[in-house]
Amino acid sequence: MRRKTLVFGASLKANRYSNYAIQRLIAKEQEVVAFGLKEGEVAGVKIDTQLLEYEDIDTITLYLNKKRQVDYYDYIISLKPNRVIFNPGTENPEFYEILRDNDISFEASCTLVLLATNQY
Repeated sequence: MRRKTLVFGASLKANRYSNYAIQRLIAKEQEVVAFGLKEGEVAGVKIDTQLLEYEDIDTITLYLNKKRQVDYYDYIISLKPNRVIFNPGTENPEFYEILRDNDISFEASCTLVLLATNQY
């Protein structure tokens, strides 16, 4: 099943996990949109530098540390994703509570591991 994933904190640098996540999601035939600080393209996916009103987001996979997440809480909630994945280094108990209060599921996990083990 194709689900739309927003890679939040996407990087053009090939050695970044967010970059690799985009590549693996595309390889698994998932629909991907991306937000990052620098405009560009990874595996055919345009990295947006403005907060767009994406529709039908199933999963947001975070690649921002918890201090940088604060500015985006309202935006992420407004997208009404089914779940948010907190990749290693992005864990944020404060945001967990906000997501819980908005009936959005979340998990502290690794997108790359979930994809590799067919648990995505």
